[in-house]
Amino acid sequence: MRVRNLLHRKTSEVVTVGESDAVSHAVRVLLDRGVGGLAVVDEYGALTGFLSERDVVDALNRHSGDVRNLQVAHVMRRPPVCGMEDDVTVVMQRMTSERLRHLVAVDQGRPVGVISVGDIVKQRLVELEMETGVLRDYVAGQRAV
Repeated sequence: MRVRNLLHRKTSEVVTVGESDAVSHAVRVLLDRGVGGLAVVDEYGALTGFLSERDVVDALNRHSGDVRNLQVAHVMRRPPVCGMEDDVTVVMQRMTSERLRHLVAVDQGRPVGVISVGDIVKQRLVELEMETGVLRDYVAGQRAV
């Protein structure tokens, strides 16, 4: 399965914030939208970074004073990206090895989706249920012979 197919099954759009937005705004978006991370875009909509809950907590630890008024650009990190034609198994291995909770799927430099660990787990469960059904049918067929 490709990233394109996985994103097609999701119903949510990409939730973004701007580089110059305040961290307080980004936190509000995280909470309001119930997501764990946000793609950060410039004024032209190009992906420039990623901001996760973990990045906000890290900023609270690193910066003295009120982190809420910092610009997202000072707290975000380099965006972890994948392509639309990447294999989901490879994406899963990468997320595991690099300890990533999110990957931003990009198409021509623009964010088109965010894949979370939860999305990968959900997809893998679907695959395992299908495999179990096939094996169950096979065993039942062997018994009938």
